[in-house]
Amino acid sequence: MKNPELIEQFLNYMRYERHFSEHTAKCYGADLQQFSGFLLTGPSPEANNGNGQALAAGNGNGQPATEPAATKDLHSTLVGMDTYEVRRYLAHLAEHQYSRATMARKLATLRSFYKFLMRRGHVQANPVAPIRTPKQEKRLPKCLGIDDVRKLLATPDDGTLLGTRDRAMLETLYSTGVRVSELCDLNLEDTDLVAGVIHVRGKGKKERISPVGPTAVESIQRYLRIRQASPKSGSFDPRALYVNKHGKRLSTRSVRRKLDKYLIEAGLDPSISPHTLRHTFATHMLNNGADLRSVQELLGHQSLSTTQIYTHLTTERLRQAYESAHPRAEGANGTNGNGHAGLHGNGGALSASRTIEPTAAAVHN
Repeated sequence: MKNPELIEQFLNYMRYERHFSEHTAKCYGADLQQFSGFLLTGPSPEANNGNGQALAAGNGNGQPATEPAATKDLHSTLVGMDTYEVRRYLAHLAEHQYSRATMARKLATLRSFYKFLMRRGHVQANPVAPIRTPKQEKRLPKCLGIDDVRKLLATPDDGTLLGTRDRAMLETLYSTGVRVSELCDLNLEDTDLVAGVIHVRGKGKKERISPVGPTAVESIQRYLRIRQASPKSGSFDPRALYVNKHGKRLSTRSVRRKLDKYLIEAGLDPSISPHTLRHTFATHMLNNGADLRSVQELLGHQSLSTTQIYTHLTTERLRQAYESAHPRAEGANGTNGNGHAGLHGNGGALSASRTIEPTAAAVHN
């Protein structure tokens, strides 16, 4: 189904005025296409309103449509949308077992779409405004321990061009916390290895400077030396920092495949993704004393609330350390969780606290 003019205007606004990536614009477009399809055809026969009552395609007032659904004017339907129809759509998604996170994303798409229509004078009110976003399940991001990070980063064979590239790639992800898309977008001119920084182009065309740790700098320098000495170097993309075996810019999918390979070789959890290294970077930074605002800037987060999820990880770690070491965190048998009797006034809690934080040197980047 071809997007109607209103949707195309909105997608172009997201691309060219808000500077959203093409991938994000496609996701918005897919959400709006699905919503449009629902409006044109109505829910499937088995859909219901969340109370076990069947929903029939209608005119928004609970009455059957007076014209065939397929002949509806989508433009006028979108402009004449009301809150009841949006709720019917959410009920349709819930009936088809969409997760709360997916429903929240689709609702956010509609909310942005109708805000745009309001600003352009197409509608007088936002029909999505009265609808609350479905409450999300709180899921803490997965994070690797320092020993697992070391094991992973040591896995690639740095005696070959592709091996040195892969080690430099993984070191960069962990050292800087960049998104995998940002990693693949890096150009040679974006690296200042003398100063130990890279120039990152993030979401919404926002740019930032990210420090690179010395170990990652060494890995990148070794990769560039071997790359330059390669007999195929003349055919490599002259701009891209990381290239594939054909000399083309490395894709995000290729990064994921390479990571999967090294996870298996290192005996680590195969569900780990490149984004896990970003989570790990943030968590290790906070564990070693970085303030939340600095981590926000390093990650390129627009909102501090996005970064605050990592404080839950550090809080949980501190709680576990407290419960296992503090004399007052006694179990029913009078022990502190490690089988040792609780101590009072002998400095036991103080000495235990020295083991809570890994040293700064433990995280080499």
